[in-house]
Amino acid sequence: MSETRVLRIAMNGITGRMGYRQHLVRSILPIRDQGGITLSDGTKVTVEPILVGRNVDKLKELAALHNVEHYTTDLDSLINDPSIDIIFDASMTSLRYNTLSKAIAAGKHVFTEKPTAETLTEAIELARQASRSGVTAGVVHDKLYLPGLVKLRRLVDEGFFGRILSLRGEFGYWVFEGEIQEAQRPSWNYRLADGGSMTTDMYCHWNYVLEGIIGKVKSVTSKTATHIPTRWDEKNEAYDATADDAAYGIFELETPQGDEVTAQINSSWAVRVYRDELVEFQIDGTHGSAVAGLNKCVAQQRAHTPKPVWNPDLPVTESFRDQWLEVPANGDLDNGFKLQWEEFLADVQTGREHRYGLLSAARGVQLAELGLQSAAERRTIDIPEITL
Repeated sequence: MSETRVLRIAMNGITGRMGYRQHLVRSILPIRDQGGITLSDGTKVTVEPILVGRNVDKLKELAALHNVEHYTTDLDSLINDPSIDIIFDASMTSLRYNTLSKAIAAGKHVFTEKPTAETLTEAIELARQASRSGVTAGVVHDKLYLPGLVKLRRLVDEGFFGRILSLRGEFGYWVFEGEIQEAQRPSWNYRLADGGSMTTDMYCHWNYVLEGIIGKVKSVTSKTATHIPTRWDEKNEAYDATADDAAYGIFELETPQGDEVTAQINSSWAVRVYRDELVEFQIDGTHGSAVAGLNKCVAQQRAHTPKPVWNPDLPVTESFRDQWLEVPANGDLDNGFKLQWEEFLADVQTGREHRYGLLSAARGVQLAELGLQSAAERRTIDIPEITL
């Protein structure tokens, strides 16, 4: 008979939006309810979540709702519990370094949201600790598992674009101030002292997206803004927004073939959406172009590219959107968070290094840190190599 292993996972910050919706409800619970995953050698790996947070009443409610036996507000007790295999963290960025450092020191495997630390020094130190300890460490790189970007990466791998010239990204939506309509994001996101910042939040994502789709990020030129200076918190009290709520970045990339690619990504919590999805990336190349969101991807080959002529005196008669073809998935793609969790659990069981670890996360923190420096100094900053 095949072996079955139950991995006990302490899920910290599980009452937050991301921790609850994506990691518990759409990832760990479905993995549990499907009976786990089966590895190539026949071993079955299933999971037992333990809910961790600061509000015991909310934890109790979620545990009862989802048939989870154990919950606690005492994270340290789980870090020191020998029956716990994995510490997952989706709590505040300002608390993450201490949580992960203690977990690694206790010999726990770690899986975490981003950024992994508030500073590059701490992010690199975490990567060093994990490397020395031999634990399996994974960092959420969910966007690379999403259908739209899976299709986009496939086009790159197939040589669809020819020589890649540029990438343009648009991300964000209007986050209400909280005075009349409740804000869709927590107030700490807009306070610098609490770890808030669009740059800190999103540049770590853009680093792994750019690395995973095109190539290494070589330099950054960034402009930040706090477009909405006053917001209202969860108690409906006004506060000063001290963190940037928008970041406009230009990134120089290098492909594995040595080609230079210019990427531009706009990120804003103060923009209204006029696009098909909340985030979209367009890659243009000599042989074709493609636009990908979270789910959909459309492409246009060189042979099918129209030849528009600029004439502002006449109305446009052609529908440019209709000239693109949708890229098929050619397979079923599950929730991106769940897919990475399954890959990480397999790595824990087999002792493999997870392909998106703490060093990759450190490069994301580095890009955010240098992006803020670029904005403050109004200049382009080259990105040095990180070595452990």
